[in-house]
Amino acid sequence: MLGSGDLTSNLSRQSEPSPSESTTPRVLTILSHVIEKLVARNDKLVDDMDKKLDGVSSGLARVGKSLNVFHGVRAPNISIVKYLERLYKYTSCSPSCFVVGYVYIDRLTHKHPDSLVISLNVHRLLVTSVMVASKMLDDVHYNNAFYARVGGVSNAELNRLEMEFLFLLDFGFVVSSRVFESYCSHLEKEMMINGASQRIERAIVSNAVDDVTELSVEDTQSSSPPQGMD
Repeated sequence: MLGSGDLTSNLSRQSEPSPSESTTPRVLTILSHVIEKLVARNDKLVDDMDKKLDGVSSGLARVGKSLNVFHGVRAPNISIVKYLERLYKYTSCSPSCFVVGYVYIDRLTHKHPDSLVISLNVHRLLVTSVMVASKMLDDVHYNNAFYARVGGVSNAELNRLEMEFLFLLDFGFVVSSRVFESYCSHLEKEMMINGASQRIERAIVSNAVDDVTELSVEDTQSSSPPQGMD
């Protein structure tokens, strides 16, 4: 179980769901680069705190506790880009779900500035945020049990993570088309800074909401997982 911190072994033990035939969207490359840079910076902050404390207490203990439910015992071996590719490959969610999921994670860090996105929690945050975004944006989406299988967690674990996620954001899941576009532009600028000019696919913006339309949090239409899945 993910609760033990061994997400990688969960992924290797599980039978693979049927993959999507779609090619990997550029947004995954861009987003993984941005998140990897964020995690590397925050991991260094925690390591620096460890050195300053010199064994008196853990640097992680000085970080805010808001995201503790997402922490594992150890960081999974699967990279962020491979994990995002896995989520996209097997869930077939629209590329916009990854941008909106990033919006949610960014909101978390602003609402709880003392809590850091680090290697111990980033994978759980990603699977939870993308799943919630899919429920908000996609007309048809898989249920929690399917996302749990793809993400390497138990269904009970993902249910708990989702509930915590909802409350940490105070159920603030409205994403306007203006905000969506601003985050796309931000991610593209991050790539340009690093010498790569890539644009995020905009074909799915039609499912984003405008500045006044609210999204329902309810899971109104879920696809059943393939045969043989719990």
